[in-house]
Amino acid sequence: MDVRAFLADHPPFDALTDAELDRVVSSVQIEHFAPGAVILQQAAAPASHLFVIRRGGAEIVDDGRVIDEVGEGDVFGMWSLLDQVAPTATVRASEDTLCYLIDAEVAHQVLRSRAGISFITASVRRRIAAVDETLKAEVDLVRYREVGALVRRPPVTCDPVTAVADAAGLMARERVSSLLIPSADGAVGILTDRDLRTRVVAERRSADTPVREVMTPRAETVPADAMVGEVLLRMLEGGFHHFPIADPGGRVVGVVTDTDLMGIGRNTPFALKSAIERAPDRDAVASAIGELPDVITALVDSSADPVDVGHIIAFSIDAATRRLLELGIAEQGEPPFPWAWLALGSAARQEQAIRTDQDHAMAFEGDPDPAEASLAPLAEFVTAGLEAAGIARCNGDVMATNPALRLPLRDWVRRFDFWMNEQSPKASEQLSIIFDFRRVAGKLEAEGALDEIMATAVNRPIFLTHLARRALDLRPPIGFVRGLIVENRGDHPGTVDLKHGGILIVGNLARAWATRAGVTAKRTLHRLRAAEGAGAIDAETREGLEEAFRFLWEVRLRHHVEQMRAGEPPDDFVDPKALGGVARQGLKEAFRIIARAQKELALAAGIKMR
Repeated sequence: MDVRAFLADHPPFDALTDAELDRVVSSVQIEHFAPGAVILQQAAAPASHLFVIRRGGAEIVDDGRVIDEVGEGDVFGMWSLLDQVAPTATVRASEDTLCYLIDAEVAHQVLRSRAGISFITASVRRRIAAVDETLKAEVDLVRYREVGALVRRPPVTCDPVTAVADAAGLMARERVSSLLIPSADGAVGILTDRDLRTRVVAERRSADTPVREVMTPRAETVPADAMVGEVLLRMLEGGFHHFPIADPGGRVVGVVTDTDLMGIGRNTPFALKSAIERAPDRDAVASAIGELPDVITALVDSSADPVDVGHIIAFSIDAATRRLLELGIAEQGEPPFPWAWLALGSAARQEQAIRTDQDHAMAFEGDPDPAEASLAPLAEFVTAGLEAAGIARCNGDVMATNPALRLPLRDWVRRFDFWMNEQSPKASEQLSIIFDFRRVAGKLEAEGALDEIMATAVNRPIFLTHLARRALDLRPPIGFVRGLIVENRGDHPGTVDLKHGGILIVGNLARAWATRAGVTAKRTLHRLRAAEGAGAIDAETREGLEEAFRFLWEVRLRHHVEQMRAGEPPDDFVDPKALGGVARQGLKEAFRIIARAQKELALAAGIKMR
């Protein structure tokens, strides 16, 4: 039996050096367990070894209920071993099982290595899903399937010269809500039932109008192997309701709709977005956005990706912002110059939670004095509308209602340049407030000019150092000896702050690393991946931070949903004792990964951590 070869094929041992792996192999003991034998007992003595299944399998049992199964190559006992706490579940052999037992001291070194930390964190969400009976019943979640699996029939097509009346009849007979229109150059157009309503009926066109005049001539397609969750977000962000699906050769094999992806129901992001877009006045916008907590609850209950949920919240607030801008312009008139409404901070990163506040600005072309007459009342109209919808005004006045945040685009560029040249921490603090920006509405393409000036930060070492310090200002509530450090004073004793102790730090780390690499991506995970691609961080650091970020978001959203169901306002303060043992251990590992990443950034930036 080649112990070394077996371990080298399974994580986390596959990432060890030869010397590290040799040390593990030299410590291994081999033990056999008969079917039904208890290997670890829930609430009993802590694990004395790290267990690796060589052959056979075992059940994870929580209070008499099997919540998970492990098999060849799987590792167990790590959480109990690391903190010397009682196992949170019983591990029982389900058949003749052979295990490698790794010495505790050696196991500690492996699990505290970067490879080990990444392995543990990656295991956390899977184990939590197994503990949760609801998630256990939904292991085949639609969102993790390839979108091609949802194609139920070949596409129904027609010619571009077909009369819209005949096209509508074809849709009715075939019971489809869209037709594809192939073209000679290989592109594909699409005609949807919505096109018939808005471009034919609403515009009182003739029934003989050819399809080519009302269709979308070049429809965007997605590959059949794209994940459903990815396609869902692209639909929501782009305002699409249909997506043609293409095989690897580029041939369209069918069409999926929003209802294929989300199902028909009141509490879906699509229904919410539609209600916002159809709102006739400001009160109706507030009423529509009031459904957001129910939508988010449904998504969390269905085990939607927690980072995707943050994006959906941002999409919904974007939709409300655009509708309020439309209503404000209808009431006050269109500004007579190009302008852009910019989301800032977490809104720009599309990483917003259920309870959030407003962060936005405006850019425009032209002279400031005449612009004030148009932009000041419009900014107040939108801000008041969002406030009425439950999205509070920013306590720091980082809003377009602040004249300092309504500037010509050229002045924004000059201000960014000035702050990056200013050799003071205060400048980086001010810039970090508006460093994350995204155009939500308006015809002015402001992002290009701002991205261009931000890309020059890579050549400004003093600014990069200040920005790195911003990523080190906050610390995760973890001690490598004592474990979690809870609040012992203030309004939330006995809790940890998920936002300021973890989520915000990962965002700041991602921003610092991406900026050092000359990357202008906005979302945290995009920044981490781009920084890895640019060689600024290694794959293990990126993977660890990404897993920590997702895990903390998941705990945060479930905490919010539980609070709303209890009639309490959501906050980010979680009592670790209220979490299960697995989730509590996951929290520790997530915070430890963040603390390690801060040390790496400090070393790279030449900063001595306090």
